[in-house]
Amino acid sequence: QVQLVESGGGLVQPGGSLRLSCAASGFTFSSRWMYWVRQAPGKGLEWVSTISPGGTTTYPNSVKGRFTASRDNAKNTLYLQMNSLKSDDTAVYYCAKDSRDGLRGQGTQVTVSS
Repeated sequence: QVQLVESGGGLVQPGGSLRLSCAASGFTFSSRWMYWVRQAPGKGLEWVSTISPGGTTTYPNSVKGRFTASRDNAKNTLYLQMNSLKSDDTAVYYCAKDSRDGLRGQGTQVTVSS
């Protein structure tokens, strides 16, 4: 069955970095558009990045220049490199398949705090 498993979250100080991973299985990962979304406490889902099957990426202004999405189609894995983290980046981060509202994994918690 289709499965997405996020990992790599944790507690980091403002200005720090984290790299999230999303292991995909049960579908042809290399041909699908993939997304990162996040949900902060008490808020709705927020789009973080889009990556095409070929690796073209787009980002909202809130993370542009700080976050970089990438994918390894040979490993069926999606990544999100997050630099210059801010307290506003605190959220549960999810990878999603096919659309921003697509199937997601269980998420990984990112907490930015001193």
